[in-house]
Amino acid sequence: MQMTDETTQRLGESLQALNARIARLAMALDVALNDRAAVEAVMAKLPEPAPAQERRATTAPRVTSERRQAFQRQELRGLLLLRYHLETTSLTDNGWVVTHQAMCQAEQHLLSHGFKPGADGLGLDDFFDLGCTHASQP
Repeated sequence: MQMTDETTQRLGESLQALNARIARLAMALDVALNDRAAVEAVMAKLPEPAPAQERRATTAPRVTSERRQAFQRQELRGLLLLRYHLETTSLTDNGWVVTHQAMCQAEQHLLSHGFKPGADGLGLDDFFDLGCTHASQP
């Protein structure tokens, strides 16, 4: 069982970092990832081209708010796709038990850092009949 514990730990740590970044991006963009329709809208929308670079007298390009948001939307969509791929690969390679444990570990980590359930767009109760137990949930 040592391998399973190490696999769960590594997967959980990866998901923790990924979910935290996803939740922060969603907050910055004011996207409610705990709403299925909002998640579907983010995933269905093709990445927007960044606004054209403004020509200024200075040589350094100016990063506008619109440009920053376009980059953040692309990053959010990419990270959601990456997380989905990581989870499906884990289910195939490691099975349901390891994947479920790692996902619960990642969700508990977010909750312990003050995020609300579903802030990362992943309500485990929606995906598993047996949700995670949140012993130290705020």
